[in-house]
Amino acid sequence: MKALKENLIEILLQNKLVTKEKLDHALETQKLQGISLRKVLVQEKLISEDELLSLLSSRLYIPTLHLTKFRFDPEIVKLIPEHMARQYRVIAFSRIGNKLTVAMSDPLNIFAVDDLKVITNCDIDIVLSPEDEIDKAIEVHYGSGPKGMEDILREDSLRPQSSSEKQEVELMKEEEIELSTVLKESERPLIVKLVDIILTEALAKRASDIHIEPEIDGLRVRYRIDGALHEIIKLPKKNQNAIIARLKIIANLNITESRIPLDGRFKVKFEGKEIDFRVSSLPTTFGQKFVLRVLDKGNLSIGLDKLGFSPDPLRIFKEAITKPFGMLLVTGPTGSGKSTTLYSVLSQLNTPERNIITIEDPVEYQLEGITQIQVKPDIKLDFAMALRSVLRQSPDVIMVGEIRDAETADIAVKASLTGQLFLSTLHTNDSLSSINRIIDMGVEPFLVASSLVMVCAQRLARKMCPKCKVPIKMTDEYLKEIGFPLGEKVTFYKSEGCKYCNNTGFYGRIAILEAVLIDDHLREMIMKRQSLDAIKEYALKEMHMKTLRDDAFIKVKEELTTLDESLRITTEE
Repeated sequence: MKALKENLIEILLQNKLVTKEKLDHALETQKLQGISLRKVLVQEKLISEDELLSLLSSRLYIPTLHLTKFRFDPEIVKLIPEHMARQYRVIAFSRIGNKLTVAMSDPLNIFAVDDLKVITNCDIDIVLSPEDEIDKAIEVHYGSGPKGMEDILREDSLRPQSSSEKQEVELMKEEEIELSTVLKESERPLIVKLVDIILTEALAKRASDIHIEPEIDGLRVRYRIDGALHEIIKLPKKNQNAIIARLKIIANLNITESRIPLDGRFKVKFEGKEIDFRVSSLPTTFGQKFVLRVLDKGNLSIGLDKLGFSPDPLRIFKEAITKPFGMLLVTGPTGSGKSTTLYSVLSQLNTPERNIITIEDPVEYQLEGITQIQVKPDIKLDFAMALRSVLRQSPDVIMVGEIRDAETADIAVKASLTGQLFLSTLHTNDSLSSINRIIDMGVEPFLVASSLVMVCAQRLARKMCPKCKVPIKMTDEYLKEIGFPLGEKVTFYKSEGCKYCNNTGFYGRIAILEAVLIDDHLREMIMKRQSLDAIKEYALKEMHMKTLRDDAFIKVKEELTTLDESLRITTEE
């Protein structure tokens, strides 16, 4: 029997529904995207899903059925295991005697039919249904979650247990846990596979962090995707100690220590790329909570041009990093992309003739050709002490993870005046507020004025999902109220949510930047201790500074993000 793909090609050409050229293009797209030919044909709008079903039905003498309004019997659905339903895109909906009727999108998959016969011990009758309707039915009647994870847990629940193993399931006090038992459990194939799936699914879903959190009755797993946390699955309490032990082993942490916070890291290979994971544990009421930060070094070597900055702030940033010495400050809240921006700058400056040294807490990305120092407060190696030592190492570029105290600020300012290009971060609401913050730390205004080259503030805006964005109307009154520039035609969008973006409406993030080069007049204003309002007024009127909100509105005009998102990330706290 011919495969479904061959039948499709033959039917389309015979009925002259698609030209040879368009079909060849569709086949090429199929190879590149790794999806079925029928999906490509529908996506490219060469033929509708209903037309395809009708053609296949008449050719193969198989009836069609739309599942959207069909009421399923859960008992019949569960005759086919979830992993098999997902693998073969099939769902059972009727059983009469020994005959089980199933909806399939690929009725010529003889391996699927044979497997279904074996697993259900029934004769299989097939109807044709659209792929997306089968997928929706599977999600509704089996539930969502990472593929394979539920099957692994089900396998564990069916595993015979000895009396000693049943005792391990009980929630025990920390001191009562037997280390040898936990170590043995952590090496079980089931636990190893479970941790591997948690990591793999996080990378596949573009998560920036994995949160593994013990609760009174289970172990919750959440992924941070595009800045927002999403609950993925709740694992049984009995697997908690083994999973935590497995994480400690791969992160080279002390498996016997559970009373104090721990930090570690490990690397994995995923789709040909090397990904770092930074691991942090924290003792909580119900056990140790783990947060795994995903660090992809591939994001750092792309340079400033590909970080998504608008032309004006990008020009200012490029001009600033050409200066031989001085201080560059990037401000913003935690998770606003400051570190990624600074690492991208360092990657661009990283040449054999430069001595680049970083002082961090912790070291996030390990960069070849750059000296990186991890601060260790427990042995009094803080930012200030490390910075004093670094200055004796003849550096050309210094990057300090964050200016936290007066001593570090004082040394940093003086270092930037003696021939070093100094990069660091601060926590302020906007770029110009960092000037007052440094002065408030006790640094003399004339030193601040002389050392500063550029100050900038950064946020990350969620990008609209390109698959489900729809145009919406905005009134001029509302746009005027929020300060959106009128006079040019702009199409506003909202995202409805779809499978591509996990129903969030957003896919990826883009940087919003407010950057100011310090000119001679600004230096004079700083030395005279003029107010922040006066400095801002000068920057806006005379330097034509683009604020964070101005830059966010540019991204709205470019149809990259929504108006609501631009307002959310630029509202002052």
